Amino acid sequence: MRYSYSTLNNLAGGLIFALALATYALTLEPTVSFWDCGEFIASAHKLQVPHPPGAPTFLLLGRLASLLSFGDGARVPVLVNLLSALSSALTVLLLFWTITMLARKLTLHRPGMHDDRPVEPTAGQTALILGSGAVGALALAFSDSFWFNAVEAEVYALSSLGTAAVVWLMLKWENRASEADSDKWLVLIAYVIGLSIGVHLLNLLALPALGFIFYFRRAAQPTMRGALLTLALSSAVVLLILVGVIPGLPSLAGGLEVLSVNAFGLPYNSGVVLFGLLLVGLLAAGFRYSIRRQKHLLNTALLGLVFVLIGYSSYLIVPIRSGFNPLIDENNPGDVLSFVSYLKREQYGDRPLLYGPQFNAQPVEQQDGAPRYERQNGRYVVVEHKPETRYADADKMLLPRLYSNQPGHLREYQKWVDVQPDQRPTMADNLGFLLRYQIGHMYWRYFLWNFVGRDSDVQQAGVLWPTESRRNGLPERLADSAARNNYLVLPLLLGVAGLLFHLRRDGRNALVVGLLFGLTGVAIVLYLNQPPIEPRERDYTFVGSFYAFAIWIGLGVLALSEALRSLLRPERLRVALATALGLAVPALMAQQGWDDHNRSNRYLALDWARNMLNSVAPNALLITAGDNDTFPLWYAQQVEGIRPDVRVAVSPYLNTDWYIDQMQQRMGPSAPLPMTLSHPDYTQGTNDYLPLVANPAVPAVNLREFMQLVRQNSPLLQVQTQSGRTLLSYPTRAFYLDVDTAAVRRAGIVPRERRGQLVPRMQWQAGAGGVMEKKELALLDIIASANWQRPVYLSGYMAPSEYAGLEPYLQLEGMAYRVLPCQNPEAKPQEIGYVAREALFDSLMRKFSYRNLANPRVYYDEPQRRIVGAYREQFARLAQAYMHDGNHARAKQVIDRCLRVMPDDTVPYDYTTADLVAPLVKLGEAPRAHRLMDLLTNRAQQSLAYYTTHEPARFEREIQTEALTLSRLYQAAADTNDTARAQRIASLFEQYLPRS
Repeated sequence: MRYSYSTLNNLAGGLIFALALATYALTLEPTVSFWDCGEFIASAHKLQVPHPPGAPTFLLLGRLASLLSFGDGARVPVLVNLLSALSSALTVLLLFWTITMLARKLTLHRPGMHDDRPVEPTAGQTALILGSGAVGALALAFSDSFWFNAVEAEVYALSSLGTAAVVWLMLKWENRASEADSDKWLVLIAYVIGLSIGVHLLNLLALPALGFIFYFRRAAQPTMRGALLTLALSSAVVLLILVGVIPGLPSLAGGLEVLSVNAFGLPYNSGVVLFGLLLVGLLAAGFRYSIRRQKHLLNTALLGLVFVLIGYSSYLIVPIRSGFNPLIDENNPGDVLSFVSYLKREQYGDRPLLYGPQFNAQPVEQQDGAPRYERQNGRYVVVEHKPETRYADADKMLLPRLYSNQPGHLREYQKWVDVQPDQRPTMADNLGFLLRYQIGHMYWRYFLWNFVGRDSDVQQAGVLWPTESRRNGLPERLADSAARNNYLVLPLLLGVAGLLFHLRRDGRNALVVGLLFGLTGVAIVLYLNQPPIEPRERDYTFVGSFYAFAIWIGLGVLALSEALRSLLRPERLRVALATALGLAVPALMAQQGWDDHNRSNRYLALDWARNMLNSVAPNALLITAGDNDTFPLWYAQQVEGIRPDVRVAVSPYLNTDWYIDQMQQRMGPSAPLPMTLSHPDYTQGTNDYLPLVANPAVPAVNLREFMQLVRQNSPLLQVQTQSGRTLLSYPTRAFYLDVDTAAVRRAGIVPRERRGQLVPRMQWQAGAGGVMEKKELALLDIIASANWQRPVYLSGYMAPSEYAGLEPYLQLEGMAYRVLPCQNPEAKPQEIGYVAREALFDSLMRKFSYRNLANPRVYYDEPQRRIVGAYREQFARLAQAYMHDGNHARAKQVIDRCLRVMPDDTVPYDYTTADLVAPLVKLGEAPRAHRLMDLLTNRAQQSLAYYTTHEPARFEREIQTEALTLSRLYQAAADTNDTARAQRIASLFEQYLPRS
């Protein structure tokens, strides 16, 4: 019995879907991941408001998934992660069916035939078509970036599904365009696009490609003029949705809201209701007109707009949920005006796209921009005009790529183009940066990672070509890295073969796929206008482009079969060989990628969050740095209920009024922040920063008195800017805070061994750099207001510049520093805080969890290895403190546990481990110490030999890390009188890091 092509296509698609889903389920992260995943899981679980512009469709689906946990918080991340796995598997399925639709047209090769459904392929043709679909779909399934997105709770997997769905639906429409009800497919596409807006905006870039499918299907004789018009119209539709619908409609509603309330005295939200009624009325009038005048195209367009709006309506949960003041409520978009700001991502600032200033442009003046309103006494009151900086036309140019004036960015620009701080960049300089960095490094490199190979997982890692696969000269940690994947260029070659075959057989559809490839690749590069350095790799942004290329990988099987035609006449044998050769490509990708994409036993992010929270005392206030230092903690507290008494405050967010407002509210068992500043003192535009205006008559400032002057907006602190604006300032960097030592002793917060270090007055230097940002002002207010009744901690993962100069009064108790009025007698230039021996011992040896950090089968990438390094650093500091006290037994116990729970074969030793060398020697374990020292020295030598000869400017961080390793090893050798090893290390410095 021979099954029909349709049945076989569905069965094969089901098998591909099952294989992809099984792969992702087996390699799924079993709990929270780093970066944004913790925020998304917590937000989905309780329908909260994550960072702008939000992802309401993702959150709604995540909420449905989390309901299946039936109250077990530990199951929630698995279920939300599975949402990404399911989305990715469905994307693979739709890609399979997309490729088979295209391959069927190419195989049947009937010129002028649009609907190929009546024609049944032969058995050989069916096998070839299904083989091409399987190869292309599995190539995407096992590609580096797509697989990464599939096993964690992020929006990119669901976003890819939206792109795949609209492309597949458009091809389905193409086959059915002659049917009377074919427009229902276009309306469905509009609805999917609307839903996709609630996930990510990348899906909109598929619209021009869909526009060409529509044009080629409807036009009897396509022309160049018609193609250009199609491109213009479809691009206009993208802009209409991107600008006119997403922020535009809420902006109009906001304008009408202000008018209704302020001019007509109507209650809040009346303008929004009125706008909704007007919008519905206009749409109804449009439908009536299109029906009466028989305007079929207009009617379909209006239907499409309505269904885009229906899908987009998922965004209504943002202001609705924000109105309930959830624990995560970023930007507090509870009314239409703040909702517009949220949609526009205004907190992240703007980047010039087509025309704008260069990095060294000098501002001419600062003007008042759009007003920002707050609700006060039944009206909307302007509390701030967003400042807009105006630059001279001579400092602007078309396509400005060298635009960022942030500290350190000029140096990063100079790694790619020859620009000087006092010279205006030329168009050639801007284009050079665009081509070398933004396209070459931040897109083409990622593309080749997926279809050629990746040489490691370090930041800025390059492409692994087959000629570079030999281990000669490679550092050990690169040669043995699980992330070193070599695909032998086979996916790229197969995709290029498919592209050429597609162009030769069906140039129109090849153009459509090419548009999809370019718009989701290079066009995104142009739109993002990325700065010269990013906190992490951004390859996940371009998965839509990799999806398009996977279509050509699948069609490459057809090209292989055609190439084998002259060698193998029997069709079955030729098809079988072409399919087998094609399937070898995704099989190689799966084999190479499994070990570094398998997260099935990884618990580091959750353990990090748990350990950080367990580092602090009950009811503590913990200041964190954001992202990896914060989002896992939000997850741990709000999903698994771990230490909800701890109030986590994100330092960068303390620069905003909405966040300080939220921090002054009770959150479950956690009391509000102790602060004296009220909302008018920190509303946006007020005290955003305080400049240092030195006054020699004020040698030091009493912190409590200073905060009182700030609350009073005292003329003693006021200064005038050149633009005539009045700001508060601070007269000196020297601050002091008087301490009630008797009350502190009664509170019992000072360890017994530190009672003699308690001081009646704390003195420190704040406002480094001549500017005190609002977040530092808020932190100082917290310190002054807490009055030692509530513990205040600063995360040990923050940059020292975030500590507001309080380093002399910090005490290390785990992964965080406690602020105490005790002077540190052991202060060293490169170490922060006093080591509280017993508290830190209790944290590291009893409280903390290190699940699977000793399991060599679990892969940890570079950011996670840095987290493990932070653990090792605290172990080393504790061991050194015990050695200082002469408590050798405890020191040995600490070192042994550190090396046992975080061994070298799982997370390779780094510079933090070098601090264990000297204690080991003094403990009488010189052979063990020397093995460790030699191992680290040899690795540092290998790495420096490699990185200093392979684009050293790009791998500056790696070179600095190895220099730090050698520096600490040299100090260890000096401390232990190991002259031979000290001399060797000194010679390595001279060889690889000579002083200029």
